[in-house]
Amino acid sequence: MNEDYAKILDKLESELRAFQFESFSSGAAWKIGVSLRERALAEEKPVTIHIVRHGQVLFHHALDGTRPDNDAWVERKTRTVCRFNKSSLYMGFFLKKLGMTLDEKYHVSEHEYCIQGGGFPVIIKNTGVIGAVTVSGMTEEEDHLWAADAVRAYLNIQEE
Repeated sequence: MNEDYAKILDKLESELRAFQFESFSSGAAWKIGVSLRERALAEEKPVTIHIVRHGQVLFHHALDGTRPDNDAWVERKTRTVCRFNKSSLYMGFFLKKLGMTLDEKYHVSEHEYCIQGGGFPVIIKNTGVIGAVTVSGMTEEEDHLWAADAVRAYLNIQEE
């Protein structure tokens, strides 16, 4: 089981190394957010989209069919990304590999942080994580994939 987690973690780490921005403006957040909204409408997925930079919300949209719970999920996933500088999905698999909870490993509450997928870091090359693109409303794997796909598309990186 730990070998499977190691492979997943390696793949998620490679995303973090590859999906880095030269800069990240409110215009970039808008384009990424709108692309996620258009995909959600086309695929009829009720999702909440949340994009932050240095703690400032640059884009937030909740499609019909979402609930206030989705707002809480995106905030908790975003908090996880910004604290640990990894995707929220990465943190989930990392802790599963260790057999530990957030509280056991880091002494943080799962009421404020979460380790389900959907929070993807906004990383500036040679600087680090300055924000997050976060999606909530589907499975954690789909939420992660959508956020990562939106960043990949914006950066014009081809899928491997």
